[in-house]
Amino acid sequence: MNPTPVIGVLALQGDVREHLIALAAADAVARPVRRPEELAEVDGLVVPGGESTTISKLATLFGLMEPLRERIAAGLPVYGTCAGLIMLADKILDPRSGQETFGGIDMIVRRNAFGRQNESFEAAVTVAGIDGPVEGVFIRAPWVESVGAEVEVLAEHEGHVVAVRQGRALATSFHPELTGDHRVHSLFVDMVRAER
Repeated sequence: MNPTPVIGVLALQGDVREHLIALAAADAVARPVRRPEELAEVDGLVVPGGESTTISKLATLFGLMEPLRERIAAGLPVYGTCAGLIMLADKILDPRSGQETFGGIDMIVRRNAFGRQNESFEAAVTVAGIDGPVEGVFIRAPWVESVGAEVEVLAEHEGHVVAVRQGRALATSFHPELTGDHRVHSLFVDMVRAER
């Protein structure tokens, strides 16, 4: 049996604490990552929700943009929720001026696709690889407009792609860390454990 994986949560913005709790509940050692030297010590990384333009700016400011791109390109297992999904996209349909991503998933995403903050909602989502529906919390959520040939679509909601996987990268439009249901985090922890 592989030892317990160490999984970081990019702690620049967003619901970092909730992801740390969910990862710990899914049998990982979870720690915040704010600096390149902390990134170097983890077996996998969660990119939480928040505001993708702010995450992009802060990652550059903290010297994490290039190290993150390099580690993801080299196969670091990574999981992005909501804004994290945007940050893992190779292309944004409607980027803000100067907005950059880490990349890692061959997909085109649309920011705030499900509407503004006051149009946030919860919905049961069937996710491939997880038994029974997951309660998805959608807050100013993006959706995936299109995916490349290597990308596996794991879930859709109302005809829109809301969960994908490409190799060691996983992304959801919704926030499973806010529900107390840790099955998506367990799926990611299993992905990380399989790579060690």
